[in-house]
Amino acid sequence: MEYRKLGTSDLEVSVITFGAWAAGGWMWGGTERSEAIEAIRVSYDYGVTSIDTAPIYGQGSSEEIVGEAIKGLPRDKVQILTKFGMRWDLVKGDFGFKSFDNSGKPIDIYKYAAKESIIRECEDSLKRLGTDYIDLYQIHWPDSTTPIEETMETVAQLIKEGKVRQAAVCNYSATQMKEAEKYISLASNQVPYSMVKRGIEKEVVPYCLENQKSILAYSPLERGLLTGKMLPGHSFQEGDHRASLPFFKDENLRRINDFLSKIKPLADEKNASLGQLVLRWTIEQPGITIALTGARNAAQAIQNAKASEVKLSKDEIALISQHLSQLTLAL
Repeated sequence: MEYRKLGTSDLEVSVITFGAWAAGGWMWGGTERSEAIEAIRVSYDYGVTSIDTAPIYGQGSSEEIVGEAIKGLPRDKVQILTKFGMRWDLVKGDFGFKSFDNSGKPIDIYKYAAKESIIRECEDSLKRLGTDYIDLYQIHWPDSTTPIEETMETVAQLIKEGKVRQAAVCNYSATQMKEAEKYISLASNQVPYSMVKRGIEKEVVPYCLENQKSILAYSPLERGLLTGKMLPGHSFQEGDHRASLPFFKDENLRRINDFLSKIKPLADEKNASLGQLVLRWTIEQPGITIALTGARNAAQAIQNAKASEVKLSKDEIALISQHLSQLTLAL
């Protein structure tokens, strides 16, 4: 496994980080708790020491699963990345969207990051995770109803109290990052980035490179789209949010798989899966520090972890990028 520092902080994380959204089941058609726990533990055995979760994932269940999975592991060898600022139990802040919890009950999601809410969320996360500190504490989404100053000063307070090691953001623009930096030193920004979703290259990547901030790429396999395992006519489980996404239309699946077939010979040459090749390409892109990948079972976890062993030359990266430039999607 390869490890990289986040920004200018002393926090070092594995380039393949375990993304625990799917492990919480919410919006992924459910999950098997014991398999999710095993996936995290097996990941650790393969060098994946960093785990990214959030309270909203399964409304607490993802953090509980992570907490159970890391029991018995040396705490200083594990990096817990969690978040705050999305409430399903409070009607305050920016309305996000309507959803259903894992039991099928309707819930309304709000983006809210005021002081009292962050302090409460931090305490709840610490309990669920079974730890007394969080390595990286990230605001999940911008909240237009709370000044960034109030949010960041609250996180700074938590750092002083020893409950948080480093501050970070998710889904922030370069302008929002610049504002947040007036009040706290940010280690990173967690944003969506994949071969087919590269919007951050315009402003966020240049800002982070210039200011020595790390980028944590989430959904680098575009929720399974770039693994080559999804064929036209794919049927999703009930409650799986991917069923409604344009990426997964049959026409796009055909186009994506055509692109993947062009880079498969290189994957075969490297004795790697398509997913592993895609992950390696992702963490070789300018400004991208780590890739967050989810796994619901041990086999998937091992596949993801081994992506760090794939090596690509500059010419091979360029070849993949050349094929990618010819891909257009119907979105």
